[in-house]
Amino acid sequence: MTDIDGFDLIAPKAYGAHGVPHDDWRELRKLERLHPCKPEGFDAFYPVVRHDQICEISKQPERFLNGFGIVLESTTQKEIIQADQGIGQMRVIIGMDPPEHRDYRKVAASWFTPRAINRVAPIVEESARTLVDTLVQRARGGEGECEFANEVAAAHPLRVLSAILGVPTEKEPQLLRLTNELFGSDDPDLQREGEDRSQAVQALAMEFFQLFSGIIEDRRANPTDDLASLLANGKVNGEPLGIMETLGYYLITFTAGHDTTKNALAGGIRALAEHPAEYEKLKSNPDLVPSAVEEIVRWTSPVNYMKRVVAEDLEFRGQKLRKGDNLVLFYASANRDESVFEDPYSFRIDRDPNPHLGFGIGEHFCLGTHLARQSQRALLRELIGRIDTLELAGDPVQIASSFVVGLKRLPIRYRLSEVA
Repeated sequence: MTDIDGFDLIAPKAYGAHGVPHDDWRELRKLERLHPCKPEGFDAFYPVVRHDQICEISKQPERFLNGFGIVLESTTQKEIIQADQGIGQMRVIIGMDPPEHRDYRKVAASWFTPRAINRVAPIVEESARTLVDTLVQRARGGEGECEFANEVAAAHPLRVLSAILGVPTEKEPQLLRLTNELFGSDDPDLQREGEDRSQAVQALAMEFFQLFSGIIEDRRANPTDDLASLLANGKVNGEPLGIMETLGYYLITFTAGHDTTKNALAGGIRALAEHPAEYEKLKSNPDLVPSAVEEIVRWTSPVNYMKRVVAEDLEFRGQKLRKGDNLVLFYASANRDESVFEDPYSFRIDRDPNPHLGFGIGEHFCLGTHLARQSQRALLRELIGRIDTLELAGDPVQIASSFVVGLKRLPIRYRLSEVA
């Protein structure tokens, strides 16, 4: 038994104050049965913390549903959502169940295959090269400092995703601000200002709508071969996507693709700075870059959890669950599961095997996985080619978010290599 009530597992402010709750997850993984939690201010839920449990549930989408929402909202958040006529009304594929989910996933699936993603390689590589150029140019006497989370980790996927979604360069700062406000809605440094939270969320939705609806209108009139055009002119079962579904596709493609990659990069650079032997190993053997990216995704687990709702009364491994019960699948816990990973609390860029769940598994496996990997690999290659050493230049600061987790500030000091 345990006295964990679940508040530190799910409350955004707990992550901002204390970071990711690995100690609680380690204790919960020792239990054979799912442990019921009823934290103050949230609905009751069962944390699902073991690798095998998450895999089993994720492969049964008809029994464990996404359609009731993928986030366990607080009482305050639920009130805001009920009053929201904007973002809450957009339909996104990650909140759909089969067979509808499969039909909508097909709209963009062909664009995200490994072969198709190669078309954006020049954009990805140019972005990585330009950002590291800036670090080199800023250095004095071979040394420099930067705030890596925003100046590099956020800027890289922002440029790539803006390019494929048709967002003009001059509007990229606006899009970055909107994304921070969406995923940092509980963080006082990132949340949108407003008379109250409900009005702020509605204003955020309207700004997203105005930005993306203009792009959709243009791509319907003047289609190209980019993802923006594919989504704007997408069809499901022969019928054009509705406006809320189209907007939802733009929203989830950008926000999910941006913040997950940004948080993986920031957390990965922190790990490399704190483990200089691993950074030296990576510089000495650039062929380890793909393996390093997988370890970074395991280590950081930017998508911390997804909620599932039990579709009907059932038994799960001998435990009775009721229709409507909330299950919260903590991928970050599964990625430290001692029964799956050898020495899981060690950061090892050459870890093999590495069956992490950082991109999910089953029906809702991340559609943008190949692009995320490509983006991270490109930036790592540029860094190890021109940056000799990395170290922290101050204390990293965690975002007050429990759903997509990461750093909002990462001060880094670096020394250039001779070739740079």
